[in-house]
Amino acid sequence: MQLIGVLFFAVTIPWSAWLADRHGRRIMMIIASALIILFGLFLGPLFSAGIWGVVATLVIGFSLMGMTYGPLGTLLSELYPTAVRYTGASVSFSMAGILGASLAPYIATSLAMKHGLGAVGYYLSATALLSLIALLINRERRYED
Repeated sequence: MQLIGVLFFAVTIPWSAWLADRHGRRIMMIIASALIILFGLFLGPLFSAGIWGVVATLVIGFSLMGMTYGPLGTLLSELYPTAVRYTGASVSFSMAGILGASLAPYIATSLAMKHGLGAVGYYLSATALLSLIALLINRERRYED
């Protein structure tokens, strides 16, 4: 089941990058974040809906993750002037993984054990809302030499 989901992840990365080139990286990330918020609200019931619910959860979840990965590298690099672009994007991505993503499995496991799978979905929605707010606060900028 997870392999099916990962196939959708693999397909949505270049698709979302292509869309981001046409419509803007920031707008694609805003759309992806909004969709992740909605997905999180239905994660618990969807995942609990039997084998096809699990497959649907994995397909949707991995697709949404792929939608963020497509434009993310370029969006991060555009936040920094050319002289520090690679370092800025690398440090941003690494710190986000250390401070945010590394804690997510522990938080999700704790929420699932104490409050059920729906709470994990609400946690996902809350973190996506934080991303959405950050995207709305930070205006798109491109440094040109």
